Amino acid sequence: MQTIVVDSWEAFEQRLQELRATMTPAGTPGNFLFRGLSDSSWALTTTLERANVEGTRVCEYHGLISRLQPQIESFTGSSWKIPQFPDVERLLKNYPDMGPGGFPDQATYSYMVHLRHHGFPSPLLDWTRSPYIAAFFAFRSPFKPSADRVSIYAYWEMPEGSKLTSSGRPWMRYMGQYVRTHRRHFLQQCAYTMCVSYESEWHFAKHESAFEIGEDRQDALWKFDIPWAERLKVLGRLDTYNLNAFSLFESEECLNETLALREMQFNK
Repeated sequence: MQTIVVDSWEAFEQRLQELRATMTPAGTPGNFLFRGLSDSSWALTTTLERANVEGTRVCEYHGLISRLQPQIESFTGSSWKIPQFPDVERLLKNYPDMGPGGFPDQATYSYMVHLRHHGFPSPLLDWTRSPYIAAFFAFRSPFKPSADRVSIYAYWEMPEGSKLTSSGRPWMRYMGQYVRTHRRHFLQQCAYTMCVSYESEWHFAKHESAFEIGEDRQDALWKFDIPWAERLKVLGRLDTYNLNAFSLFESEECLNETLALREMQFNK
């Protein structure tokens, strides 16, 4: 991972433009994904990791969300035709079956994304295809971070178009954007990664452990550290493009959050 410390929002935009020019043909956005964190001292962790559940077996997690499915479906009115536990357990004892066509299948992926967007601990690390949406999440919190800086991460899974993995080694899998799920997924231009490792069976692993391997040919990561003092300027500029809490979440609480910023902060 390369850390790039900048002194202003404008400097971030310039450095990001330079990175894109280096990595992609002119005029194309490339295959970057972005993630914003409101404290530059924080690591890239999933909500499952933050729930202090490390090394969870994939089939164990599937069994958990399967048991909860009737309650989730009853409340939401939605339904997901996910595979039953015995079939998933047999599938996950095969080493190759974590890749495309294996786990998770499209229905399970849709269900997992829904759970992720509604607060259930998830092994999915959510990213966005927009650096500006990532910037909103980085600057959203009104509380000053311990390091006085926020971070925007830029990730590229396969800079050279291919990827290698092996048994016993943490492996990050890009899950993609094409899934039928909650509206927030599309409003926030989301994509997801999942980190796993195989030792007799599949377990979830820390994303940081995959990045620590440090291969330039895959899972390339850049971290931009930006002063938190730029917060109101950045949020104000994003709001002029209708990029705010309300447009990204569409809830009454987020409407109030957006109105409070406009009337009590931006107008000062």
